[in-house]
Amino acid sequence: MGGEAATGAAAAAGLGAEGRVKSLGLVFEDEQKSSYSSGETVAGHVLLETTKPLALRALRLEAQGRARANWSRSSGHLGLDTSGSLTAEVEYLNIRQNLREPAAGEGIILLQPGKHEFPFSFQLPSEPLVTSFTGKYGSIQYSVRAILERPVVPDQSIKRELQVISHIDVNTPALLTPVLRSHEKMVGCWFFTSGPVSLSARIERKGYCNGEAIPIYAEIENCSSRLIVPKAAIFQTQTYLASGKTKTFRQMVANVRGNHIASGSTDTWNGKTLKIPPVIPSILDCCIIRVDYSLAVYIHIPGAKKLMLELPLVIGTIPYNGFGSRNSSVVSQFGVDMSWLTLTLPEHPEAPPNYADVVSEEEFSRHIPPYPQPSDCQEEICCPLFAYIQEFRFQPPPLYSEALNKCFLD
Repeated sequence: MGGEAATGAAAAAGLGAEGRVKSLGLVFEDEQKSSYSSGETVAGHVLLETTKPLALRALRLEAQGRARANWSRSSGHLGLDTSGSLTAEVEYLNIRQNLREPAAGEGIILLQPGKHEFPFSFQLPSEPLVTSFTGKYGSIQYSVRAILERPVVPDQSIKRELQVISHIDVNTPALLTPVLRSHEKMVGCWFFTSGPVSLSARIERKGYCNGEAIPIYAEIENCSSRLIVPKAAIFQTQTYLASGKTKTFRQMVANVRGNHIASGSTDTWNGKTLKIPPVIPSILDCCIIRVDYSLAVYIHIPGAKKLMLELPLVIGTIPYNGFGSRNSSVVSQFGVDMSWLTLTLPEHPEAPPNYADVVSEEEFSRHIPPYPQPSDCQEEICCPLFAYIQEFRFQPPPLYSEALNKCFLD
């Protein structure tokens, strides 16, 4: 009986078997969801449409994820041939499910013509998964694949990429710490020096997210005889490890430049901004692929090596909440809406309004009582001094915020 069934299944599979699958698809339950994280559930459906009865051995689902680093060896020193390639792999995800399989004692499943839908669901591991990434010499990729195992003819499959992200909260104390560097370089060579160029740079915190503008604070002093140009850039450094060897790839992802600084002059960046473009978050928890970022503030010096400071950056996924660890307690005491602090301040803030423009003569006169003039001094000596004392004793300049409010109301 079993032999007859097997023979019949083989005969059925051989009759136009390749034309019986009209379409095979895989859809996620939430197609709007851009990425998944550790511990989350991935759900969806495998869609199958057949034009004739279809014989199957099984319908399987595989979810896989791995990091892979690979690069070719270059020629070694002294002409030694070191050709070949270096490869390393790390597996992060391997889940297999049978969505449809024959009953016990049966060899095949026979699907009738029409549309068929097979739901699936699985949970990602609770331990941290590394963020999906494709780089110069390697990648970290996750995928979900549905496989039709068929008798006689080759298996058919459909694969969808699964984007995974490992969240980094930039509000942790380590990433809220300001970063400061300073350096000085003597321009020239041997006895023909033209003077030093000094640079100090600071950013308010180490952690930022995509789309944020980084305010840069820098002081540049040019005591050389040359015209210099300050610049800043965000660099991404990819590091790959395989067979005890290391391969790096470095690229600039954003930059900004300042004004020329003449000999004997100084310049200050009071929050000059550099916006972070859409880049992959930092990858710090993979043993064979690492992605780091840094903010370089550097000085282009004609005829000499540039003076550069590199400030470490971490590109995270959970945005800054608006308050640092050192000022959060102070702000909480007042309970004031400080959301305007998240706005990017201009590099050169507008100067406060003129005192005379804010306070009219009529208002000024109401605050000055009619003091009697002293009789024991001469008018040309006492009156100017008395007026000077009155102006600052009875009518202090307004606060900057009060002046701005009055300007807006007027």
